Amino acid sequence: MLDLRHLYVLRAIAREGSLAGAARSLYCSQPTVTHHLATLEGHFGARLVERGPRGATLTDAGRTLLPHADAVVRRLGRAEDEIRMLLGGAGSVLRVGAFPTASALLLPRAVRQVAEQGVTFDLTEGELPALLDLLRRDELHVALVFTQPDDPLTLDDGITLHPVLDDPLDLVLPPDHPCADLDRVPLKALREESWIVGTTAWDPCDRQLDRACEEAGYRPLTALRSDDYGVIQGHVAAGAGVALVPRLALSSPRPDIVVRPVDGARLARRISAATVGPPRGRGARDLVAAVRTQADRIAADWRRAA
Repeated sequence: MLDLRHLYVLRAIAREGSLAGAARSLYCSQPTVTHHLATLEGHFGARLVERGPRGATLTDAGRTLLPHADAVVRRLGRAEDEIRMLLGGAGSVLRVGAFPTASALLLPRAVRQVAEQGVTFDLTEGELPALLDLLRRDELHVALVFTQPDDPLTLDDGITLHPVLDDPLDLVLPPDHPCADLDRVPLKALREESWIVGTTAWDPCDRQLDRACEEAGYRPLTALRSDDYGVIQGHVAAGAGVALVPRLALSSPRPDIVVRPVDGARLARRISAATVGPPRGRGARDLVAAVRTQADRIAADWRRAA
């Protein structure tokens, strides 16, 4: 029967390049490494490691087995993390992914609150669809994602979305723009403008812009593409075009731009916490609740400023 120690030995040999190096990294003797390797090779009936004067290398069979050994060890580590979270024990690790705006404005207070309960965080910053791919591969416990309310994400059956915040999309204009003095700007007034949009076709904000402009009777002209909202604000301030930007990304707008809501069309992106099934363990449940609390504070600030 396979022993987990056999897989650790194979991984260590592949990493260190010798049986002696593997023994040092595993804090055991070289004869112990040799014994575990021989048992593993006997189990598969194949030579897994080629030993020579310059060290040890994996054979074709060893290289075939290695990714499976890595997967078993990683999965066991995740199981240990999840059991600790389920039991509420200190030392559990919660793997969380988020897109940059949420990582900066929704997560910090929530992470600090849950960390006080003894949970350690492993944070990954990225964009969709990469975050959902990590969630599907069980490399994240929670992912903060976004979409547009009338165009839901395509999800696997096991993924659950927990709504967090509806984030309005606001117009960003140069201060000398003819519409800068309006309280709300109709899209029809921007028919001749050039727009600064995102870099990918799936971006929900840009898809909403396309649909709203189509309803207003025109197709928006693209001037530049960027996913960095600081870059977008800079080009708007320089007069390169106008942009539709999520309000969450405008918590500290530049002084040389004007931010106005869109008149008529209800444009927003919906931010949600995504999990595989219900949130697993108290740490994941507490994080989703804490993120929602932070989102409620932000929404209340928006209402007061309106």
